[in-house]
Amino acid sequence: MRHRAEGPSFVEEKMLESQGYRHVAGVDEVGRGPLAGPVVAAAVVLPPGIEAPWLSMVRDSKQLTAPTREVLFRHIHEAALAVGVGRVDAAAIDDMGIMAATRTAMRLAIERLQPCPESLLIDHITLPEVRLPQKGITRGDSLCLSIACASIVAKVTRDRLMVELDRAYPGYGFCRHKGYGTREHLVHLRQLGPCPIHRRSFQPVREMVGT
Repeated sequence: MRHRAEGPSFVEEKMLESQGYRHVAGVDEVGRGPLAGPVVAAAVVLPPGIEAPWLSMVRDSKQLTAPTREVLFRHIHEAALAVGVGRVDAAAIDDMGIMAATRTAMRLAIERLQPCPESLLIDHITLPEVRLPQKGITRGDSLCLSIACASIVAKVTRDRLMVELDRAYPGYGFCRHKGYGTREHLVHLRQLGPCPIHRRSFQPVREMVGT
């Protein structure tokens, strides 16, 4: 395990707390790239000054194994002041585009926080439509603990959903590749054709449906 100093920190949260913001939400999403399934966002408000051994394990969700993400998912829900999740399904992604869908999922996650946040730290982007002080941080899920926690919550939530969708739409292997464009997924997609959770605006699905 790497030393904690190499992982995300509370620097951004502490800076906002010094300015009087006590409920700071970290916000992140997963699922912008897949050919199938929703984009899922999460928002997490950690208690000011939180100290816990599991925090040293927190990283960007892509750097963690599935079992470690599951353990941290539980710890985050137990410790957080608030956790919110938002999702936008494939049909809506096709209608509005992936970036608008990402922002919508983030906004939904923020709206579901209770207590409401006073300030936002967001991975990479900002949300002009959300009337809260906010900061977009490039590589925020690697640098900021609350954003990293949000990335874990979003990833575990989406992965669990894709396992459920695998049962609803068998044959594509969603439980394994989670909708990403892996070789396995592409083989099954060519054999079976797109199903209702495929994103018809994404190649190669778009080619198959002739839109």
